[in-house]
Amino acid sequence: MRPALTLSAWLRYDVVARLLRRIGPVERVVEVGPGRGAVGVRLAERATTYTGYEPDEASAAVAATRVNVIHGLLPSDGAGDVDLLCAFEVLEHIDDDVAALRSWATHVKPGGWLLLSVPAFAERFGPTDAYVGHFRRYDPDILRERLVAAGLEPVELRPYGWGLGNVLERARDAITRRRTAAASVEERTAASGRFLQPPDALGVATAAAAAPFRLLQRARPNAGVGLVALARKP
Repeated sequence: MRPALTLSAWLRYDVVARLLRRIGPVERVVEVGPGRGAVGVRLAERATTYTGYEPDEASAAVAATRVNVIHGLLPSDGAGDVDLLCAFEVLEHIDDDVAALRSWATHVKPGGWLLLSVPAFAERFGPTDAYVGHFRRYDPDILRERLVAAGLEPVELRPYGWGLGNVLERARDAITRRRTAAASVEERTAASGRFLQPPDALGVATAAAAAPFRLLQRARPNAGVGLVALARKP
């Protein structure tokens, strides 16, 4: 049985899965910050080899029981041998996002792909963003500029989450307003991959609950609460 995804992750994965089909089969996938590995399991099914790098020890321990995950950071310099590098809900946790993109790109082959997701629209920055250690949210034009500044070619940027995503975001903000965040951005970032994660026993239920809303969000393809970007390394 595949690990459970949150309702928000299902909305995001609806876009991610379509872009993965566009990319097609690949040999090697690397994921930055896979959390507990729920998406990593799905990525590994599409590749010959999969490796995740998760800095949070607790999340990495769970992920390693599911898929090939290393506890630690992705090395800053890569060998340029990766076909697809993924980083879902990671870039917004990094102060120098262009430097991070440049570093990630060193791992990717020329002509290879980077598939990313970030929280969307700066005006939506709220209590949950602060609670989990976000430096920013991204308007599509800003993310496109960051990708270009890192030497990458933006291929497609797609917002997601309109409808249910808006409701879930308001609910998370209501919860985090009543909580005290960890002292440092690093601690908040480490804990973000464990925040409100469902048990695997609810995997079928979350998939079924999210299904109609995955279709509904397609009615407003330029609106939502998150942003998925596909870029290519020249």
